[in-house]
Amino acid sequence: MREKNINTMDCEKARNIDIVSTLAKLGHFPVRKTEKEAWFLSPFRSETQASFKVSLKKNYWIDFGTFEGGSTIDLVMKMENCSVKEALEQLSGNMGHFSFHRLPNPTKKEHRANPIEIIEEKEIEHLALQNYLISRKISAGTAKKFCKEIHYRIGGRTYFAIGLQNRSGGWELRNSYWKGSTSPKDVTILGNKSKKLAVTEGMFDMLTLMELMPYIVNSHDLLVLNTTAFVKRMIKEIREYENVELFLDRDKTGLGMTELLLEKRPNSRDMSSLYGGFKDINEWKVKSTKDEVRQRIQDVSLS
Repeated sequence: MREKNINTMDCEKARNIDIVSTLAKLGHFPVRKTEKEAWFLSPFRSETQASFKVSLKKNYWIDFGTFEGGSTIDLVMKMENCSVKEALEQLSGNMGHFSFHRLPNPTKKEHRANPIEIIEEKEIEHLALQNYLISRKISAGTAKKFCKEIHYRIGGRTYFAIGLQNRSGGWELRNSYWKGSTSPKDVTILGNKSKKLAVTEGMFDMLTLMELMPYIVNSHDLLVLNTTAFVKRMIKEIREYENVELFLDRDKTGLGMTELLLEKRPNSRDMSSLYGGFKDINEWKVKSTKDEVRQRIQDVSLS
């Protein structure tokens, strides 16, 4: 009986956890909100019209697409496909500060046994992904030029992310909680037959460069390595360009790759002084003011 009382108390506390805050932790934000209710795009499927309502006063949710609903516990159970006990474990700890977040990927062991299956490619429209872009100081307009909203399945569960396709057809996937890729893994090249090349490590480095210097997409070919492991295999192709600007990370690996390329390609130029003091160009943009960014760009001009 004592154990039952403890479990009942856990359920009572869990039901009192704010559903809107819970959904925010999971990367879902209201499309519209009034004093009484908040409307979301359903977290259970892709849709363009919000059909998922949360009552702010009674703290319960209802999905008008399936006519399911319930408490915070029910929400976690459905999103994680788990039991009441497992949902309570997810919600345990400091109930005033919801600590659970939905991992958009199984463990590495599970991932090896369950490869990513792409379900849908579409224009970026999900509010959670747009808010993620805002948090990285990237406009939706810039992202939509180069990326897609990708819905994918791993081990029977479906997820969504911002995707950048590589030249072999694989995808680099990013959302608030996870980054990964599908096979085949390769570099991404955005070319216009230019004699100049700009090189970045990842998707958000490239998108940041597009935000800061939008003209570069017309004056340069763009190479997104997607992993520094591809630097050595790309040296031959990089040598074909007359001028190469390197926007690699300023960590140990990135600086090492920059040094290698400067040695192998004498006409290369290390542009990382633009974001000196930061790990990469996106971190610099996120943590700096517009005036600071503008001044540095003026100080460091492209060749």
